[in-house]
Parts: sequence; C-alpha cells; structure tokens
Amino acid sequence: MPNLLENEVFTVNPLGLRTLPGLLAALGADEVDDLPALRPHQEPALHMTLVQIAALGLHQAGLTTLPADEEGWRAVLRGLTPEHPDDAPWCLVVADPAKPAFFQPPVPDGLVLKNEVPTPDGIDLLITSRNHDLKQAVARRHAAEDWAYALISVQTSEGYGGAGNHGIVRMNGGSSSRPMLGLAPLPDGHAARWPRLGARFRRDVERLLATRDQAPEIGVLYPASGGLGLTWTAPWPEGRQLALDRLDIWFVEACRRIRLEPAGDGFRARKGTSKAPRIDGKHMKGMLGDPWAPVHVVEQKSFTLAGRDFDYETLVELLLPETSQEWQLPLLARPSEAEKKQTMAVIAQALSRGNSKTEGFKSRIIPLSGKVMRGLDRGPLRTELVTLARAQVLEIKDMSRVLGNALNLMAVRGEYGRKNNKADEYIKSAKAELHRVADVMFFPHLWIRFEAEPAPGVDTTAKAEGDAATVATSQPFVTTLHDHAVRIFEAALPEIPCPSIRRPRAEARARELFSAGMRKRFSFISTSPSPRDDDDVAA
Repeated sequence: MPNLLENEVFTVNPLGLRTLPGLLAALGADEVDDLPALRPHQEPALHMTLVQIAALGLHQAGLTTLPADEEGWRAVLRGLTPEHPDDAPWCLVVADPAKPAFFQPPVPDGLVLKNEVPTPDGIDLLITSRNHDLKQAVARRHAAEDWAYALISVQTSEGYGGAGNHGIVRMNGGSSSRPMLGLAPLPDGHAARWPRLGARFRRDVERLLATRDQAPEIGVLYPASGGLGLTWTAPWPEGRQLALDRLDIWFVEACRRIRLEPAGDGFRARKGTSKAPRIDGKHMKGMLGDPWAPVHVVEQKSFTLAGRDFDYETLVELLLPETSQEWQLPLLARPSEAEKKQTMAVIAQALSRGNSKTEGFKSRIIPLSGKVMRGLDRGPLRTELVTLARAQVLEIKDMSRVLGNALNLMAVRGEYGRKNNKADEYIKSAKAELHRVADVMFFPHLWIRFEAEPAPGVDTTAKAEGDAATVATSQPFVTTLHDHAVRIFEAALPEIPCPSIRRPRAEARARELFSAGMRKRFSFISTSPSPRDDDDVAA
C-alpha cells in the first residue's frame, strides 16, 4: 500500500506526481505552481502541517538549512520515525492496527472501529447542512492523495463533533476553529498579489528554526528537546491522554481514531470514538504556542473566527490592536528585521465554525509595502498606523450611522423622533452593502494614507507639508465611500414600505437628513443645502 516516502501520489503542477519528500523538495525550491487535488479549505491545514513536519525533522537532524533534493528530505522524514524501519507512520494503509499509519494512530486491543466511510470527503471536517449544500461522500473516484489530504485536514483542524468525537487542542473550544495568520513573501518583478506556495513554506520553516530558542513556551509547557512531534505515532490507550510536557512545541495533532483499509481498487476508512481528547490541554484555551494563532493577552485564549469573516474590522483588531493588552500577533505574522524592507502579504485563513455547523471557509490576502511592514512592529510608526486605521474605521461607522438614520426616517414616514423596527431588515441590508464596499477599499486606502504620513522626528515645515498630504489622502476614501453610500441610499428608499400619500414627504426628509448628516461629519463633502442639521433625531 502507498508509502508516501517512496510512492509518487501527490499531483504537483507543473512537475507531475511526487512523493512526500519530493513535494517538500519542490516547495523548498519554489517549483510548485499549484496542487490541483487540494480542496480550498484543506490548504491551510496542509501548509501548517508540512511546515511543522519539516521543522521537526530538520531540528531533529540538527540542520538549519532545507535539503536541496528529494533524497535529503526522505532522510529527514525517516529521522522522525527511527523506531519504524518499515515506514509504517508514512504509509496510508498498515494491516496491523497496533502500528501507526499516516495520520492514523494505533488502535488499542479490543477496540473496533465500526463506522465505515467509503470516500475521503466523508472523513473531512466540513459539516454540511442536510446534504444539500456541499454534498457528502461524493468523491467516489478518488486517489491516494485525496485520502492523504482529508486525513491531514481532519486530524489537525477538527473540532468537537458529538460524544466521543473530540477535536484538536489547538483551538479555543470545540466549536471553534484553528486560525492561520501569517506573512508570506510576494514575488518580485510584477504586481503579484498571491504568494507562491514554496516561498511561504520556505519562509515559515526558516523562521521557526531561527526562533525556536526564543519561544517562551519551551521550558514551561514543552521540553527543549526529546518531545513527541508526530502524535499519531504514539500508542493511544482508551481513556489516556498525552500530556503537554511530553510534546514538542511544533507537535502535529491527530485527534480522531481513523484507519484506512483496502477496498476494491482504492480504500475506505473506518472511524471510531474515544473516551477522552487525545491531548490534555483543554484548559489552555488554544494558547499553546501555535505560530499561526493570535492570542488575547487579557482573556488568555486563542483567536476564534466564529461566524465572522476576515473583514477590515477583524484584521484591524488582530493586526493593529490599540493596546498591548489586546490581541498578540503570532510568531509567523511578525516580520523579521530583513522582512521589514520587503514586500510581503498577510495571509488570514480559517474555517468558520459554529455549534455542529460549518459557516464557510474564510481566506484573505493583503499585500504590504516595506513601510507598512515596519508599521506592524512596535514603535512610532506602529502608533501612526494604528491611529490612521482606527480613524478610518470610525469614518465608516459614522457614514453607516448616517445611512441608517436616514433610512429609518423614511420607514417612519418622515416623522422625526420615531423608530420602525419592521424596517430593520432594509436598514441592515443597506449597511451590510456599505460594509462590503468599505471592506474592499479599506486597506489600499489605509496604506496610501500611511505612506503620506511624515516620518517621526521631521522638521516643522516638513511636518506641515506631511499633514497637508495626510488630509489630501484621506479625502478620496471618504468621498468614494460617500458616493457608494448615496447609491445604496437611493436604491434602498423605494424598497421601504410607505403609504403613497406620505412617500414624497418621507423621501424628501430622509434625503435632507442624509445630506445633513454627511455634511456635519465630513465637512469637505459637497452636498445640497438642507434646512435641518440634526441627523440624530431618528437615532
């Protein structure tokens, strides 16, 4: 059965089929354009897993540079499992259930895995709704790599799935998800907006190796050396858990009892339950030194995306907190000294999860210039960037409030001082559209405003010129957003129910309130005169 160290099972564009060591070699040489069999939601799990395995193997071998070829990587991976000369932990199917297989922990004596799963998507972590959104168990024509990707996805990213179906420890609660927030280099020479898979892989592995001795968790949670890295290789007696002080800081999880077996020309899986989670760490709320997970300093927990998206509000909250007592960036989202002069990108990915439901795979990539990269670090530049970001968030909130107040006045037939709860859906819809527009505009405009800021410590004349430039660069964002707000407002007016005899007055007053509110908050916006200047009467 496929030995991932020897058999070519991974489809790599443009290279063709590769072994697992061959895939790592291709990533290290930045020769991978695409992995066509990989499903979008599996991409962060695969990236994090390959980085962790590579870093574990290189550290174990005492290497500080990535091997240049497949044979070098094969030796590194085998160095992680010297007690298995038959490569069992790297094989998709191992007949002896007492031995580990690839991301498949040994099954204790007497335990039978009864739940049969015929396809790889059946063991993956997506939770579908009544089988009518993303269909279940449809991957009938599957290959070995489909099973490998599904195993990595579920074993390193799954949450709580009911009695006996425990999730990973690297998340804040069973209904949470494992986030990935990191930096990646962007290709030179053209306006690329998507990092190369290999460049990301190489950068993250090298950053982990270079900073291992600085990790505060070593000596507190984890041993400096000798910790278990590949958790699926260890025995799993029923009711027993792995202690954190037995693990390496870069440990790779395997949270479920799953075994593959031959079935015709392919495979099928068998699943079972466990009395306890694989790792004893629920009390840590995900704060386990995960190099991709933001943590909240005061609340002592890792970040949970929940039902949100990686919109501008979420990313400002994570990347640019106002105080040091809020979110702390993970290691791989912090630039090194050399990277502060490069063009990089923030990559934010997570599967949005709820209680026994999946709310979508969220992914966002934001390019960063050299000055912005330096602004992510502590110091005066960061203070300036945080101030500008918060100001821009406030501008959006002010405009959204004006829009909502004006539409509410329309809903109450132009009668000031009243509120119509029945119109909430129209108002929320209009605000949501404005939010989407602002989200697309937010970071490109923020970077322009930040670039226009004078450097800390400049002379008075230059400071005055810089302030003027800052004001000038702020106006396009507000003006463009205002134009969209007008469009959204005018489209929403006729949708709001109102008796025809009162509609002309209601629309006129709503427009007056809209213009007055915009003029009051944004003095440089040109609006038609209005007899009223109080936009808060319909709050």
